[in-house]
Amino acid sequence: MFDLKQLNSALEQLEVDRGIPKEKILESIADALSAAYKKDYGKRGQIIRATFDLNSGKTEFSQVKIVVDESMLKPEKEDGEENEEIPVDLEESESEEPKVSFNPEHHIMIDEARKIKKNVEPGEEMIFPLENKDDYGRIAAQTAKQVIIQRIREAERESILKEFDDKQDSIISGIVQRIENNNVFVDFGRTTGIITRDEQIKGERYRIGERIKSLLYLVEKAPRGINIYLSRSHPRFVYKLFEIEVPEIASGAVEVKNIAREAGSRSKIAVMATQEGIDPVGSCVGQRGVRVETVISELGGEKIDIIEWSEDPESFIANSLSPAKIIDVEIKEGQKEAKVIVDEDQLSLAIGKSGQNVRLAAKLTGWKLDIHSRGGESVAKVDEDGEVEIEEGEKEDK
Repeated sequence: MFDLKQLNSALEQLEVDRGIPKEKILESIADALSAAYKKDYGKRGQIIRATFDLNSGKTEFSQVKIVVDESMLKPEKEDGEENEEIPVDLEESESEEPKVSFNPEHHIMIDEARKIKKNVEPGEEMIFPLENKDDYGRIAAQTAKQVIIQRIREAERESILKEFDDKQDSIISGIVQRIENNNVFVDFGRTTGIITRDEQIKGERYRIGERIKSLLYLVEKAPRGINIYLSRSHPRFVYKLFEIEVPEIASGAVEVKNIAREAGSRSKIAVMATQEGIDPVGSCVGQRGVRVETVISELGGEKIDIIEWSEDPESFIANSLSPAKIIDVEIKEGQKEAKVIVDEDQLSLAIGKSGQNVRLAAKLTGWKLDIHSRGGESVAKVDEDGEVEIEEGEKEDK
């Protein structure tokens, strides 16, 4: 037998520390014991229940039978009789209870049941005690221990799931535990998260034991535990870093309208003020650039352009190509395409290295952009897939 005092203490501790009611664990123990009894001694179709007494440590087993009458049973087939197809009235079949095949281990006829209990009705349960087995004291002890361990694990998983589910779409900090197959595993004490290769900042190196920040973008319940997926390359990571550093974003006085990012290289962030008298770009930059520099430092030196958002597409497109100075923006109505004219000395700034600046501007605004020099030459185009085509020297179509 096992120590009932110790078991009681363990159940009370679980209730206090993990929030699992004692009754729930006792139900689980009883269910496990009845399943074990049925496996060893039961018959097909039997319903077996176990009652576990926490005060005495004794377990009693009983068989449950459902009371049935003739109207609840399927007609019995005679030897050699084939199944006959019977027309079904759908309305009637939906309203009536489905008929069952009689099983003496599962059912008891109403006339037999009323010999035991006079006022019993069809559909009720009748309980019949089963013989207790001598070795079930030991089995009960083992079962109780296994159930408690299982419930502790389940409670731990549920607790971790709730804790990290509440933190989803926020920045969390952890210690780099190990690096395997280009995946970075981050330790949070109670569990471990993963930054896959695709979610890492290109060119960034991680050292075991260092503390890093990342965006928790997905919490997933899996058969063996909880999967925590992290990202440092997601545009939301940039947004959340600014939310931490810029009180005006956290309060809603400044709104981030959109972010275009090529992680590890450059980001453009469009902001607008929701309250009068607030400079949205200045709020994000901070005094002497301290706020934006903190974000840049966390991103390993990634360049960040902070753009003022505008409802006017010409103004927004012109702003988005910062740091280049734009002469004019011509909108093609209904096509979401824009022709942008810049001076010769501003072309390289407008296009950027390998077309990065114009590509990010197109992502930020959602417009296809065609960069032209003042002389009329089409210099660069961004298509609907974000690909930049350099057309230097090509004349504009007349």
